[in-house]
Amino acid sequence: MLEIKDLCVRFGGIEALRGVSLQAEPGRIIAVLGRNGAGKSTLLRTISGLIRPWAGEISWDGRRIDHLTPGAVNRLGIIHVPEGRRILAELSVRENLLLGAYGRRRGRDERIERVLEMFPVLRERLDSSGAALSGGQQQMLAISRGLVAAPSLLMIDELSLGLAPIVVEELAHSLSALRDEGIGILLVEQQYPLALRVADYVYVVQKGVVTWEGLPGDARDVLESSYLGRRVARR
Repeated sequence: MLEIKDLCVRFGGIEALRGVSLQAEPGRIIAVLGRNGAGKSTLLRTISGLIRPWAGEISWDGRRIDHLTPGAVNRLGIIHVPEGRRILAELSVRENLLLGAYGRRRGRDERIERVLEMFPVLRERLDSSGAALSGGQQQMLAISRGLVAAPSLLMIDELSLGLAPIVVEELAHSLSALRDEGIGILLVEQQYPLALRVADYVYVVQKGVVTWEGLPGDARDVLESSYLGRRVARR
């Protein structure tokens, strides 16, 4: 299980994250929601070791990992699919998938076959360059590359960014299937209706602070207040 306690991140004199605490575990989809600039991407980059926290703790299965390098975090099974896909455009789909399995040869072919079953269009484009794929296909490839790395926890930053609704629906269905297989998912997303449909638990982040957490069914009023400035009626 991933456990974060009182995490703080500073860039110069600016606090990007302030006292953030959350949990994520295999077999559950945890959504982190908020507007652009709320600190969501900073959170994932800090978990993955790309940013060093100023204070607080990040633990995986009871072990502190906030001092580890990105490669060491990756080897623990915490895999980061960054915003903007970040596939290697000059490499083929096949080569991108093989790169995802670097250092994890055991079971590699079976994992690649599994992602090709999940996203059949990638099987048809195995020899195409990443640059030749559509935006939706690139996102499928980015997720597949993460899955080939055999994650226990898959962190996805902005799943739906720039994608057509029909593609987003297909990706959302794939997340539910991965949860059923026991993979944990930490989903950072700006478009909250999608996240509320697939998530088991929700954290709302505003200006680097977790302002609310709870079940998806209870989150809509809070999110409409956050995104649209509406007042939430007291209950």
